Amino acid sequence: MKVLVSLCVFVPLLALATAEEEAVLESILRDRSHIEETLRLAADEKAGDYAAALQRLRKIYHNSIRPMEQAYKYNELRQHEISDGEITSKPMVLFLGPWSVGKSSMINYLLGLQDTPYQLYTGAEPTTSEFTVIMHGEKIRTVEGIVMAADSSRSFSPLEKFGQNFLEKLVGIEMPHKLLERVTFVDTPGIIENRKQQERGYPFNDVCQWFIDRADLIFVVFDPTKLDVGLELEMLFRQLKGRESQIRIILNKADSLATQDLMRVYGALFWSLAPLINVTEPPRVYVSSFWPYDYAPDTSRELFKREEISLLEDLNQVIENRLENKIAFIRQHGIRVRIHALLVDRYVQTFKEKMTFFSDPELVFKEIVDDPDKFYIFKSILAKTNVSKFDLPNRDAYRDFFGINPVNSFKQLSAQCSYMGGCLLEKIERAITHELPSLLGSINSGKNPTLSSCEATGCGEKPKNRYRRN
Repeated sequence: MKVLVSLCVFVPLLALATAEEEAVLESILRDRSHIEETLRLAADEKAGDYAAALQRLRKIYHNSIRPMEQAYKYNELRQHEISDGEITSKPMVLFLGPWSVGKSSMINYLLGLQDTPYQLYTGAEPTTSEFTVIMHGEKIRTVEGIVMAADSSRSFSPLEKFGQNFLEKLVGIEMPHKLLERVTFVDTPGIIENRKQQERGYPFNDVCQWFIDRADLIFVVFDPTKLDVGLELEMLFRQLKGRESQIRIILNKADSLATQDLMRVYGALFWSLAPLINVTEPPRVYVSSFWPYDYAPDTSRELFKREEISLLEDLNQVIENRLENKIAFIRQHGIRVRIHALLVDRYVQTFKEKMTFFSDPELVFKEIVDDPDKFYIFKSILAKTNVSKFDLPNRDAYRDFFGINPVNSFKQLSAQCSYMGGCLLEKIERAITHELPSLLGSINSGKNPTLSSCEATGCGEKPKNRYRRN
């Protein structure tokens, strides 16, 4: 009887204690309403128009750009093959930085995963050892790396080239979330300066480069205790060269310092990064504390809140412009493919001009590829075509390219024509100068970018007979 009475007294006390703990927890948690408001998660999207634009973009790529890629083996030069999954993929936000600076906590905060069974594991020690892709799904589930790489509908199938050891360190998390309907987050292992990257068992820097090349926004996160720049971080910023417009520096855990100390840390961060970011305008730096708990007392709360909202607006800008960015990316890719084809065509033409009956083909081409300026390979492209000298690839890359692909295995551009299909050069130039800008204009003007009947069937232009004499 005494046990029963004690139990009856204990149960209400336990419930009371639990309620008090929840009340205390709610009092220390930060209000998240501004996240949904700034990112406009409650707004409905015009899914039909977006899907129609992606369909037209995919058709332009497959009809006008990809044939030139395959004919001149562009992927062996740049090793960046564009799949349908990459064209239709959501914007990717990549988190980089030293270990335990709050990358995983920041993702938990943005998605509201704190204190749920699905939150990313965090701690004071190095915790994230995998590349974790957080994406939208109908239900919450974990996807193994080998499954992600095998699924051609996703944009991660090219990751197979980094080997099975890496795929074991790749994991995907799917969950139904309004923000993940519009963006995909990628959490990366923290950089540890006192550990050689070879110990990871896979090419860590190459994998980082793959994600960097495809990221729409790159958050490089620091905290006040990890501002030193070692060899690994220096290598990372070398890989980020050319992507400065996508980089955002985050000084996290800023509420752990007094205002005066924070100013000193801010200056020290710029001093450390200045030699690594060689651009006129430095990347935007956000100073705040990105986790779900309230700011520490006697700190610059209003400043941190404004910085957080600015970062969210930056993220929302990427989400809002995702289709325009995708079209611009495909157009830029098309320009690079066109330049590559023109250069290969020029190498082939020069080789044929220099070959005689008694010439040694290997020696002739070695002379051309070792000193292309002697034969005006690159200068002729600048003189005869609308190409900027800043868009020309590294000439040394073609020595390796032709070492794998014999020059006599390529046809000249003038021979890449057919009666029904037209010429490859004309098709890619039409895509760059007309079709892709037209698609971009239809989106900006609010018109429905659906395919016309002739665009869908290819009946829009009467083929020219290029073998008929005029």
